[in-house]
Amino acid sequence: MNEFSVVCRVLGTLFYRQPQDPLLEPLFGLIQQGKLLEHWPLEQDALLKRLQQSADPQALAAEFNALFVGAECAVSPYRSDYVEGASELDVRTFLQQRGMPLGETPADHFGSMLLAASWLEDQSTEDEVAAQITLFDEFLFPWCGKFLGKVEAHATSGFYRTLAEISREALQVMRDELEEAAPQELDDDEEDEQ
Repeated sequence: MNEFSVVCRVLGTLFYRQPQDPLLEPLFGLIQQGKLLEHWPLEQDALLKRLQQSADPQALAAEFNALFVGAECAVSPYRSDYVEGASELDVRTFLQQRGMPLGETPADHFGSMLLAASWLEDQSTEDEVAAQITLFDEFLFPWCGKFLGKVEAHATSGFYRTLAEISREALQVMRDELEEAAPQELDDDEEDEQ
């Protein structure tokens, strides 16, 4: 798993799963012990240290629910609530066309879309960069700024405010990396055709 995939997987999981979910225990352990810092490929040391200070899964459970769960949540995590005319089916169809297995849960959840970006990276198909650029440009960037801003405004702990800041910076860095990789992919395609 490369750096892009790790960042997407960590951020996606923290937004998608309840903090007290047993699957998150190892990740919260890394955060609490300051060890995520050792493995984090981006220059975000100060933010990761701030995240560590409020990384108590049990204390975060109520905040996670208040922020993201249910009809009365403070911040909807779904793209279809931010982009006019957008539907969950748009994202689902895009991902299914690339072979991603999807369950019954909505595919346009912010966390699940980051997990999808990780999955696309791990699959390494020929059009991997083009698919990731489409995911970022068409399905994430039109609304993620508004979503992350609302998280920062409504979060009561430093954890989710900091997670939003980390995500904002990380998404831009990853998108820039995709832009740099795109010309290389095009050059490789042209060589294959010759």
